[in-house]
Amino acid sequence: MKLIVTGATGLVGHSIVEAALRRKFEVIAIGGSREIRWPEGVTSASLDLSDPEACDRFLLDEFPDVIINAAAASSQTTVDADPEKAEKLNVALPRRLAQLANHLNARLIHFSTDMVFDGTAAPYRSTDTPSPINLYGQLKLMAEREVLKYGGDFATVLRIAIVTGNSPSGRRSVHERLFADWSEGKKTRLYEDEIRQPVSAANVAELIIELCQRPNLHGIFHWAGSEKLSRYEMGRRIAEHFQLPTDLVEAAQSEGNRQADLSMELQPLMGKVRTTPASFEEQLKSMSVPRWCRAWYASIRGLPPEEIETVRLIKGRDF
Repeated sequence: MKLIVTGATGLVGHSIVEAALRRKFEVIAIGGSREIRWPEGVTSASLDLSDPEACDRFLLDEFPDVIINAAAASSQTTVDADPEKAEKLNVALPRRLAQLANHLNARLIHFSTDMVFDGTAAPYRSTDTPSPINLYGQLKLMAEREVLKYGGDFATVLRIAIVTGNSPSGRRSVHERLFADWSEGKKTRLYEDEIRQPVSAANVAELIIELCQRPNLHGIFHWAGSEKLSRYEMGRRIAEHFQLPTDLVEAAQSEGNRQADLSMELQPLMGKVRTTPASFEEQLKSMSVPRWCRAWYASIRGLPPEEIETVRLIKGRDF
């Protein structure tokens, strides 16, 4: 099976490439500006995803079985900083990929987000009416509609929750951002009244590989972890897992226009696949200390220099 993965240097995209390689799939990885030395079995491609003609030529030449779109302006901050660029990546690109997938008789699996909901009526079912409260959620909802309109039975939209794991840069995921604060001597204020359902990138990747082989599963589905946690609970458990002082995390109350509870109902998809949602404890066990702050971590833990390498680390993410 031949897969094209956009956003392949990101947290989720990178995990999908790894999972696809384990299944011996042929993988074409399209990433951003970050250079990764991919192993045998992966073809790295440089492509301007904002250029429709370039995308057309590339996909028509490659003729993939499945297109997995993990490319996006993936935060509200990024979207607000450049709405025009975000619209091209978050709406125009998935629309064009859906059109191409339909033309090629290829599957398209597109990622959306729990942030298409307003957080007032959780847990959300895949059939519930979205009501995003910020531009990021609005663009992702627009993309969902475009993908299903143009992709038809070839398209699957997967709404996922906040993602945990070890990113290629060591700076993208939940625990890595916490380490960034802590290693700079900052305490992190996290909301007690914002509920999320964290999911690991590795678990999402296993599900995606299964969906690649299940063409009958198309439409909109939800996927997340098995536990609902506040942001504060997540941060505290991460500190405890790494045997760090729990006072590095401070409880706070949210202010302004924020989504209180974005937990999702995982049926009917959970009843149709072999992949099972991961608990937060399982996610914690897979988290690594980012390489760039391992010396700080060893010092705060009181580990002698010769034991630094015994700490579970991200090893450069060059595979």
